Amino acid sequence: MFDKILIANRGEIACRVIKTARRMGIKTVAVYSEADAKARHVRLADEAVLIGPAAARESYLVIDRIIAAAKQTGAQAIHPGYGFLSENEDFCEACEREGIVFIGPPVSAIRAMGSKSEAKKLMEAAGVPLTPGYHGDDQTSELLHRQADAIGYPVLIKAAAGGGGKGMRLVEKAEDFIDLLASCKREAASSFGDDHVLVEKYITRPRHIEIQVFGDSHGNVVYLFERDCSVQRRHQKVLEEAPAPGMTPERRAAMGKAAVDAARAVGYVGAGTVEFIANQDGSFYFMEMNTRLQVEHPVTEMITGLDLVEWQLRVAAGEPLPLAQEQLQIRGHALEARIYAEDPAKGFLPSTGRLIHLAPPAEGLHVRVDTGVEEGDEISPHYDPMIAKLIVWDEGGESSRSRALARMLQALADYRVAGVANNIDFLSRLVACPAFAGADLDTGLIEREKSYLFPEDLALPDEVLQIAALAELLREAALAGKRAQRSADAHSPWHARDGWRMNATAHRTLLFRHGEAEHAVEVAYLPGAWRLALGGEGGERRVVEARGELNPRGLLRVELDGTRMDATVIAAAGRRHVFVRGRAWQLAAVDPLHHSGEGGGAEGGLLAPMPGKVIALVAAEGARVEKGAPLLILEAMKMEHTITAPAAGTVKAFRFAVGDQVGDGAELVEFEAAAAA
Repeated sequence: MFDKILIANRGEIACRVIKTARRMGIKTVAVYSEADAKARHVRLADEAVLIGPAAARESYLVIDRIIAAAKQTGAQAIHPGYGFLSENEDFCEACEREGIVFIGPPVSAIRAMGSKSEAKKLMEAAGVPLTPGYHGDDQTSELLHRQADAIGYPVLIKAAAGGGGKGMRLVEKAEDFIDLLASCKREAASSFGDDHVLVEKYITRPRHIEIQVFGDSHGNVVYLFERDCSVQRRHQKVLEEAPAPGMTPERRAAMGKAAVDAARAVGYVGAGTVEFIANQDGSFYFMEMNTRLQVEHPVTEMITGLDLVEWQLRVAAGEPLPLAQEQLQIRGHALEARIYAEDPAKGFLPSTGRLIHLAPPAEGLHVRVDTGVEEGDEISPHYDPMIAKLIVWDEGGESSRSRALARMLQALADYRVAGVANNIDFLSRLVACPAFAGADLDTGLIEREKSYLFPEDLALPDEVLQIAALAELLREAALAGKRAQRSADAHSPWHARDGWRMNATAHRTLLFRHGEAEHAVEVAYLPGAWRLALGGEGGERRVVEARGELNPRGLLRVELDGTRMDATVIAAAGRRHVFVRGRAWQLAAVDPLHHSGEGGGAEGGLLAPMPGKVIALVAAEGARVEKGAPLLILEAMKMEHTITAPAAGTVKAFRFAVGDQVGDGAELVEFEAAAAA
């Protein structure tokens, strides 16, 4: 076994590998960019080596620097994690050339499966079922268009070197093909350095089911059952589970055999995943093989009781697989939710910023959190915006899945993040969605259940305002107490925040803004409590008596008219993040003496929603366009974001050229809306 390994990755997967290596007594070396100097994986590793600037292409993707770091520290092997260089045949060859063990498959397997089109040819020869499509070398737009017409719409354009849901476009009608092909090729070239694509029939209501395989250098190959990854947005997975709901033993055996046949066809060694598109009737087709550990591998670990990273290390060290196929068993049901810094209400737009409050649920037998960040860390625009993976498991025979769903809902309710937009509330709705709960799964579930998952009516509950006001009052009282202790006369009545007035009850008004609406909370001071009033002016006046206790971490024990509950209120600058009853609400505390004026953006301009790079100017300066017309394409966090016209009007000028980096809030386009008729 190795004494020391280097992890050529960052974030939660680097932390995950370090955890297993430490348990096995193996020392670890982290690599990091300038942006990651204080990152969690750097803090956890035994050693860490700086490999370059923030941009991945100048650090985590520079093979020579990774190899030099391994040689400098005496690492005997390199674990590539996933993404970055994990499926790069040049990196694998470089490790071999330098006498460093690559903890992954042989270069021949990476090369064979690195091209989707070449992989399809191999799978066809191995007898693995394939989706109808074109996988040829002729990449002219005209021929690809003709092939799509012959296959029949809808079709899926996919980057041959792609992965992770990038470089994919769904084409539903012939007239859209050329534009979507250009977009797909552009993203493929940017993400993978190769714009080669293939075109396949798009399966209506498909399920995405993948089989975990493992091979060793002694000729043994097994499958560790399946994962259902059907719940996706933008072709990227959101929720994964194992085993797949509705999977019969016969179908599992057939898919497992096909996956093992695929692995054997390329002489596979190590951890890999064979991905299939499955019809609702149970038929399935080979999609691709990922020659690395998958993001969602923890659900397989939870149902098998195995550590797949340990298996990787043992196999890479030349040991045989720890178990044979007949020794592997499924126990219970597991789900994984990906916690992202993104705003689902704004098309899942990634969010950046500092994690001013981060409180994950308690880990134990049923709950696991894999993360690469801690409170105070930054979610930067340079890398994937994942905060953590939340994994739950439970068992109970046929009720295992429903128990696991309940565990997930509770764990999401306990997960509290402030400082960046995040998808926790969205995930809670997704898990509770009747279609998901009832295992009515396909890759279009999120779009199909849009009205449930993106409710328009998110009215602010009274108790959220009452809790925010109570926390504000308690915080003021605590600060007054601290100031009194530091003063010359700690017992002076002038330090008190109890609202005492001679022959009267003190009153004041607290103002909060939620969205565009402003809400007033009228406060009357009582002995040891406050009377909080909402509404009025012609509407129903709602009054409660409130008291509570607030600790420095924002944990609040609330009592409203004798009803007790727990909440968390985090104050950050002018924001108040209220967590209660499994929901998160963000309010702005309004100072009535300092109301801001109108505005917030350049008049007539369209602003960048986040830092990124301009990769295409779609419209022309001076052009008249309709509402919703694409104007400019911005690339941020490995994804394309199209800036569209907010109304019919004229594109007056572009403020940036293709290739320019832009900051959050930068004016991108000078736009003049057409006068109303």
